[in-house]
Amino acid sequence: MATILIKNADIVTLDVEGTIHGGADLLIDEGRIAAIGSIDADVEEVIDAGGRVVMPGFFNAHCHSPMTFERGWAEDLPFPRWLNEKIWVAESALTPDDVYWGAMLAACEMIKSGTVGFNDHYFHMHRVAEVVAASGLRANLTNCVFGIGADAEVGGGLEEALEFCEKFYDIIPGRLRTSLGPHSPYICPPEFLATIAQYAQKMDQAIHIHLSESTEQVENSRQKHGKTPVQLLNDLGVLEGHVVAAHCLALDETDLQILSEKNVFVARTPITYMKLAMPMNRIAALHDAGVSVALGSDGPGSNNDMDMFAALRQTALLEKYLGEDPEQMAGDLPLRMATRVGALAMGFENSGVIEVGAAGDAIIVDFQQAHLYPRHSLTANLVHATKGGDVTHTIVDGQVLMRERQLVTLDEAEILKEAERHAFRMVGQDMQQVRKYEA
Repeated sequence: MATILIKNADIVTLDVEGTIHGGADLLIDEGRIAAIGSIDADVEEVIDAGGRVVMPGFFNAHCHSPMTFERGWAEDLPFPRWLNEKIWVAESALTPDDVYWGAMLAACEMIKSGTVGFNDHYFHMHRVAEVVAASGLRANLTNCVFGIGADAEVGGGLEEALEFCEKFYDIIPGRLRTSLGPHSPYICPPEFLATIAQYAQKMDQAIHIHLSESTEQVENSRQKHGKTPVQLLNDLGVLEGHVVAAHCLALDETDLQILSEKNVFVARTPITYMKLAMPMNRIAALHDAGVSVALGSDGPGSNNDMDMFAALRQTALLEKYLGEDPEQMAGDLPLRMATRVGALAMGFENSGVIEVGAAGDAIIVDFQQAHLYPRHSLTANLVHATKGGDVTHTIVDGQVLMRERQLVTLDEAEILKEAERHAFRMVGQDMQQVRKYEA
């Protein structure tokens, strides 16, 4: 771990007080933030951040990183057709190498847009662990399982998922976590969900699951089980430990109470909902009930990119619009949901904030841009005007992963080539024909 001194930066800490330091220095030493203020120290690297803003890096609380392969492949379809006619069909040809290169492509994109940690829910996750090791990112990795028969599983079933958790949890100290990942209560049988809950308690593993994505799913659950999906999971013991529930778009008052009492983290991915025209409840209802809400990108097959600046901006705009209230999602709340709350959801308790003693994770944003002037409010500009491409440096655990827009840990050119080759094979397209068409 290098000793890094960032000089002359405006620092948006997102600490409890919402402190912003103007023209200050930040020292990162031994993977931790060692000092903030006016600093003179003998260090290995000095970064002059004059005219730039330092802030905590993003924690993408729900994604399917290898789905970069399906970016632009399943467009302009309603959710059931998108899933059944395109995504499941393409993924029937998925290989571990596809997962590796798809996740590598995602890692490039995440680092270049300021993400320092991601909560991944997909298949063949041992290959994504390789990506985490190589890239320097933090991650919580989840092998998705269905529990409806061996012929339906991708990359192995429950036994393989348990072995993955046992082998890979914290195998990269401080940077890699694991979770158990039943897909959802609308796919997984109740007895399988109960078994997952038992293993999670026994192994002290978190659970990462899709939950209550539509009113149709909720009504089907009521008819089949006599209760909502949230109530079903609660009765089965699934919500007893650390749980990240993706989406939660259709909830009643009892659901909200359960999620709050069980301290469930809800991960919202607003761009997917808008693109697939999925009706949704408001985050305000979750917050009012005391539920912690983090932000994610979902998979690039539905969102198309993994830019967390876009996700947090759309979260703020959508909440204001749906509530017909411009005061919703005020101030730095969207930034906190995309940083500190996401870090806690993923099990990185010391990340997501800039303060002495916190993890040495930070991003630097170039504010010398026309779309970031005038600087009436650094917070407002970060929420409503900044793009992922404005990030110049990404630092994780005291290691620089990107310096002046150049990736340090990954070979981007090779990754772009290999990722496209594998993606075209998976969806059955001929690369040469596609290039002829584009020409």
